[in-house]
Amino acid sequence: MADAKPPLIVHIIYRLGVGGLENGLVNLINKLPENAYRHAIICLTESTDFSQRIGRNDVDIFQLHKQPGQDWRSFYAVYRLLKQLRPAIVHTRNLAAIEYQICALLAGVGYRIHGEHGWDVFDPDGSKIKYQWLRRIIGTLIHRFIPLSRHLQDYLRDRVGIPAHKITRICNGVDTSVFYPAGGERIIPDDCGLALRDKVVIGTVGRMHGVKDQITLVRAFIRSCQQSLEFAACCRLFLIGDGPLRAEAMDLLAAANLADSVWVPGERSDIPAILRAMDIFVLPSAAEGISNTILEAMASGLPVIATDVGGNPELVADGETGLTVPARDAASLSSALNELALDEQRRRRFGEAALKRILAEFSIDSMVARYQHVYDGQ
Repeated sequence: MADAKPPLIVHIIYRLGVGGLENGLVNLINKLPENAYRHAIICLTESTDFSQRIGRNDVDIFQLHKQPGQDWRSFYAVYRLLKQLRPAIVHTRNLAAIEYQICALLAGVGYRIHGEHGWDVFDPDGSKIKYQWLRRIIGTLIHRFIPLSRHLQDYLRDRVGIPAHKITRICNGVDTSVFYPAGGERIIPDDCGLALRDKVVIGTVGRMHGVKDQITLVRAFIRSCQQSLEFAACCRLFLIGDGPLRAEAMDLLAAANLADSVWVPGERSDIPAILRAMDIFVLPSAAEGISNTILEAMASGLPVIATDVGGNPELVADGETGLTVPARDAASLSSALNELALDEQRRRRFGEAALKRILAEFSIDSMVARYQHVYDGQ
């Protein structure tokens, strides 16, 4: 008689594309022991080439091509898939997927988990009452909530009213075999036309829309260049990612005659190498959970400047591994850029401390072990 198959986890997400949530999911699938769990992913909208990062060939991916707004057909499609797949666990992620816990209940899924990875563009600080009530009502169907940050954990407990015993906080982990510091001379990324010898490279990575707010970084960079000839001469900017803010950023830089000081290549697949070409990493988000890109930058030995929102202060120890600044404040961000860009010794000290903290507290093995403990608790 053939051995019984490991239990199946169905992960329900909005879209499988480039992003921190999706990166965390792929890392988890790749690192969980294959003999412990099988996996399938339901994408409410679509999957992209990002799925090629999954290192297992037994992971089925379903695309529902959900229409914008309340597409009731998508609920029936999820219900039918769950009845067909018969998973032991359903794990939804973020507000866009939480309502599909109703489908899991109706399909008879015995263990239902929901992850909160960060704020949504339509509720960037969690203040909207209707979404608090949505989480509270559907939370009665959910056995375990997994927030990625202390900020989200407190929000679920104190403002939504989820009982503390149903909440397990699990921070993302970073794969230090992929993200690690540069050694020796800087290697310039493919297609980057900037001359970077003896320059200080400031960079950010992320979807260029909404609360990610790369525009504040662009305004801060322009301000620093206009106020300091030394800064303008030595600093270059990487804006990695694609989205509606990309064109606006390029227009602002062109208007300030700084287009030749910036690389804006769009979406890239070589992020580890690009991080190793940077000297300072910036996360200018107006709202954030636990940022994978901050963790990856720290693992790459970079000092980090981040906004003082969400889970960012949990990762960036102000004055130790980097600097924190208020959100949407170009003047404060400009001052922080000047402070680090013109002080090589401080950059090195912050970067070394950041790497040390990653190795001590944010290993991917620790993250995977905590998720497996939750999954095993069914």
